[in-house]
Amino acid sequence: MKTTRPIVQVLLGVLVLAVLAGCAATRTSESTGQYMDGSVITAKVKTAILEDPTLKVFQIGVETYKDGVQLSGFVNSTEARNHATVVASSVSGVRSVKNDLIVK
Repeated sequence: MKTTRPIVQVLLGVLVLAVLAGCAATRTSESTGQYMDGSVITAKVKTAILEDPTLKVFQIGVETYKDGVQLSGFVNSTEARNHATVVASSVSGVRSVKNDLIVK
């Protein structure tokens, strides 16, 4: 009976470490907290674009990965493309903007 308790404690310790390692970030993936922060940044950028009178008529896709925002979609002018970069970079929490918008 006494040998069972240390084995259970070791197994619980290994289980806790495995759970914590599963939530950690690596070079190629985000941690759970980073993913949630990215979702908030994406929502803020989408809101900023929709509130901007010159950009709200366009369908601009927004994705966030490790505080970097990627814009995709189509716009009618180079000015709108550049303005989208300015709007996205003005949102708090955005570290970089990759503008993949295409001018039609």
